Amino acid sequence: MNDITSQITGFLSTALRRQVEPDDDYFAQGLADSLFALELVTFVESRFALTVEVEDLDLDSFRTANRVTEFVRRKIAAPEWGETHAEGS
Repeated sequence: MNDITSQITGFLSTALRRQVEPDDDYFAQGLADSLFALELVTFVESRFALTVEVEDLDLDSFRTANRVTEFVRRKIAAPEWGETHAEGS
């Protein structure tokens, strides 16, 4: 398990008060609801210093720790809008 995934599963296990594995779908298992989804988004933003935009709010990106890890990696790898446009100026 990589560092991002272990941080996410650690948060999930603590918040949900049970061990969460990287591929556990905690929404399908009835362990999480929309209020928890907001808590998870807040954790991801603060822990990985990124912004989750409204268009990023697809539940499928947050269903499992592995999916959250993929989301974080995509966000970290994507350049900021201003950075890409500043180079062409």
